[in-house]
Amino acid sequence: MFGISVFRGTNLLRARGLLSVASVRAAHGHEVAKGEDLSVPMYSDRKDTPFPDVPYVRSLSAEQLALKEKEKSSWMKLSNEEKVALYRITFHQSYAEMHRKTNEWKTVLGTVFIFIGFTGLIIWWQRIYVYPPQLHTFEEEWQKKQAKRMLDMRINPIEGFASKWDYEKNEWKK
Repeated sequence: MFGISVFRGTNLLRARGLLSVASVRAAHGHEVAKGEDLSVPMYSDRKDTPFPDVPYVRSLSAEQLALKEKEKSSWMKLSNEEKVALYRITFHQSYAEMHRKTNEWKTVLGTVFIFIGFTGLIIWWQRIYVYPPQLHTFEEEWQKKQAKRMLDMRINPIEGFASKWDYEKNEWKK
């Protein structure tokens, strides 16, 4: 009981951002996963928020630092490759790359077809080995005999089955 309350307490503290620095061991030796510290700005590529909180590359290399210094002067002096490199420091993807169609639908559709096929195999196997053979009452000949018997017995002659049969002409009413 004490271990559960300690575990819940650590989750509460983690949710408040107080224990987001390191993982904590609970009373019974279970490892509590380290969560993201959502109080710190994070990078995200999203179409609805065009400017992320922080740049994509946080720790710059020496050539990236030199490029950032060169950025402070006139942009006319920068080549297209340098402009793209500067863009890639701040953003991971462009809007065109975010909108680019992926082939993920093929994987999803293939997986759906595999599961449908596997389910069909299971149903086929059950029809052969699990379910009993079809009852004789489902045969068309049996159903015709049963209908004739119901008509001969005049079952439900006012609103039911026999009310649709013309006994004088020996045929169905129109």
